[in-house]
Amino acid sequence: MIIVTGATGQLGRQIVERLLTRVPAARVGVSVRDPQRARTLADQGVRVRQGSFTDPAGLAHAFEGASQVLIVSVDKMGDECVKQHRTAIEAAVASGARRILYTSQMGSSAASHFHACRDHAATEDELRACGVPFTALRNGFYATSAAHFLGNAAESGELALPADGPVAWTAHADLADATAAILADEGRFDGPTPPLTAGQALTFDDIAAITTEITGRHVTRTTSPGDQFRAQLVTQGVPVETADQLLGIFAAARAGEFATIDPTLAELIGREPITLEKVLRDHLSKR
Repeated sequence: MIIVTGATGQLGRQIVERLLTRVPAARVGVSVRDPQRARTLADQGVRVRQGSFTDPAGLAHAFEGASQVLIVSVDKMGDECVKQHRTAIEAAVASGARRILYTSQMGSSAASHFHACRDHAATEDELRACGVPFTALRNGFYATSAAHFLGNAAESGELALPADGPVAWTAHADLADATAAILADEGRFDGPTPPLTAGQALTFDDIAAITTEITGRHVTRTTSPGDQFRAQLVTQGVPVETADQLLGIFAAARAGEFATIDPTLAELIGREPITLEKVLRDHLSKR
């Protein structure tokens, strides 16, 4: 039984869909906060159980009989994030799982400029100490984040963001394919994987040029001072702590933490990864 957490989220849902093309549905279970949102999976024969990283007893039931548990990282940062991941790891160990997998990130390091990468490093330390073989999936930086930062630049003609550096923007769909392949081939990677990245590392100068080409409307990339960017976010209702964390992405990019390009993802999925241009083209077509 392969258990996937967060199976109604953007990444977890796609991982389960890809996994079902590789293994029988009877071998797949999901742990979700709201089982009603996973009814389509239950209809396909997937075992659906309620589980929350804040409820150890619920996770014990959700992880029952697991051979592998995939822990999809929570959308939080800081001590609470690592605490919830630790709870999930402990539940996976208690379930008797032979291997624990975790969606980490390229740039995972205790010294990272980006808080989330420090949280990933702390979670990987928890995995090393848990006594069960583990695989940390060092995912490339999600391409959807580039689309989010693009905002309304296609309409305004200006992309104003802090100074950045090259980032290996990587599509959720490719990472889902790769994760399913790794789950179906248990033990293929022990410990952290190589960076699972797309084939290019692009800056926001590149993204402005791509957006111009897609839309036919010129987009100019301008540099917004960090304090100004933070103040703008706070004015828009973003909490100060979150604004500081978002600034950390740009600091990490400037330091080259997300610039590595590696062929492992392409090898796992058997094709060239989806380009950021394709992701942005799909995103802009829906506006």
